[in-house]
Amino acid sequence: MGQRKVTILEPAVEAVSKIAFYIESEGLPETAKKFVDQAFEFFGKLADEQVVHRSCKYLPWQRLNFRCANFRKNI
Repeated sequence: MGQRKVTILEPAVEAVSKIAFYIESEGLPETAKKFVDQAFEFFGKLADEQVVHRSCKYLPWQRLNFRCANFRKNI
């Protein structure tokens, strides 16, 4: 299985940690941990070259031929 380079930028990590902090502050520490684990598992799956994601709708990224994938879109 081929692996592409995936860079997780600091704003994404900060967003995940803020969401986890909020979940934990609501009295759900196990749910917060589960959320963080699922987010980073998703990030890891982005490296799979066998999966082709759709083009980004955001025009500057589209011009750079970036691909986008949604995390937990159905929730």
